Amino acid sequence: MSDSMQVDRSDFDRVMVPNYAPVDMVPVRGLGSRLWDQQGRDYIDLAGGIAVNALGHAHPGLVEALTEQAGKLWHVSNVLTNEPALRLAAKLIEATFAEKVFFANSGAEANEAAFKLARRWAHETAGPDKHEIIACTNSFHGRTLFTVSVGGQPKYSQGFGPAIEGISHVPYNDLTALEQLMSARTCAVVIEPIQGEGGVIPATDAYLQGVRALCDKHNALLIFDEVQSGMGRTGKLFAYMHSGVVPDILTSAKSLGGGFPIAAMLTSDRIAQHFGVGTHGSTYGGNPLGCAVAERVLDIVNTPELLQGVDARHQLLAEGLMALSAEFPVFEQIRGRGLLIGAVLTEAWRGRARDIQEAAQRHGLLVLQAGPDVMRLAPSLVIPEADIREALQRLRAALASLAG
Repeated sequence: MSDSMQVDRSDFDRVMVPNYAPVDMVPVRGLGSRLWDQQGRDYIDLAGGIAVNALGHAHPGLVEALTEQAGKLWHVSNVLTNEPALRLAAKLIEATFAEKVFFANSGAEANEAAFKLARRWAHETAGPDKHEIIACTNSFHGRTLFTVSVGGQPKYSQGFGPAIEGISHVPYNDLTALEQLMSARTCAVVIEPIQGEGGVIPATDAYLQGVRALCDKHNALLIFDEVQSGMGRTGKLFAYMHSGVVPDILTSAKSLGGGFPIAAMLTSDRIAQHFGVGTHGSTYGGNPLGCAVAERVLDIVNTPELLQGVDARHQLLAEGLMALSAEFPVFEQIRGRGLLIGAVLTEAWRGRARDIQEAAQRHGLLVLQAGPDVMRLAPSLVIPEADIREALQRLRAALASLAG
C-alpha cells in the first residue's frame, strides 16, 4: 500500500468501524476557508472541523510552527519535559486565571482529567462522601465512559454497561434546580458557558454568577468546559471572560491546536496540588509538535485585532442569515456568540437540520447541525468577508432547492 493507492468514500464502509457516517465526498486539500475534494470541486467551510480550524486550513504560521518543530523534536514522553510545552503553559497562565496547566490530546481527555481532579481534591480535602458531580441536561463533555456519563445526553451513554455513579443532571440555565440538588456531597458542577452540541445555547451571566455563588456556598468546584467555546471562538479568548465568572477548572481543546490534536486543563495551584506524581498522566500529552502549533495559535488569536474581527464576522453572518430567513422563513432565531452560531429552525423547518446540511454540501458549502432543529456554524476566526458573502449565496441556493 502506498500514497498513490486510489481510495474514495466507498472504501470507508469497507475498512472503517461504522460509528461515523461521513458525507459522500472526500476533501484532499484546504486553504483558508476553502476545501477541495477528489474531483477538484471547492467548498466554503463554515464547519471549521467542528470549531477546530480556528485559523482555517494550511495557515502559513501554523505550517511554519509545525514543520520547524518537526525538524527538531517530536516526542519524548512525560519522563522528560520540553520547551514548547513549557512556553505554551506559561502563555496560557499569563492569559487566564490559571496557575497550573495539564496537557492532553482531546477535549474528552481534558474533561476526564478535570473530573478526576475534582474528585481527588474532594476526597483529600473532605473525604469519600464528597464525590457527586452535577452537570446539565443536553450537555456534551466527551466520549470516554466517565465524560459520556457526565454529559447529559443519554443516547450517547446508554448501552455500555453500568454508568459511573454519583453523577446527576439539571436543566441548563435553571439556577433553582441546581440549588435544590446541591449538597455537602457535591464536589463539582460542570457547565459549558455555551452548550455546543446541545443546540448552541449561551448561559446567562446571572446564571453563571449564581452557579459560582452556589459552588462557593457548598465548597464545590466550578468546572467550565470550554472545549468548543474557547480560544477566541466567542470574541474573547475564553467565554468565561464575558461574564466575569472565574471557574476553578477550565478545559480547552478543539481550536487550541488549530487542527492539531491537543487539549489543556487549566486550574489553580490550590487544586492542582491534588494531582501529585503518578496520580494521572498521558503518554502523548504535551508533545512538542502539538504544543508548538498551539503556542502559535495562541499568539495569533489572543490579539485585540483578531478578537474584534470575530465580532464583526458574527454580525455579518447573523445579518445575512436573517436576510435569508426573510426570503425563506427558515430561521426563527440566531443565537450563540462570536463564530459559534446556532440558527434555530422555524416550526415549518423543524427537524430538517440534516437536510439543510446535505443541501448545502451539494451547493459547495459545509455547515453543521446541533440537533435536528439547529444549523450550527463554527468557521475560521479569520474567514474573509468575501467568503462569508459567497457562503450566504450558496446557502441561499441550497435553501431554494429545498423550498423548491
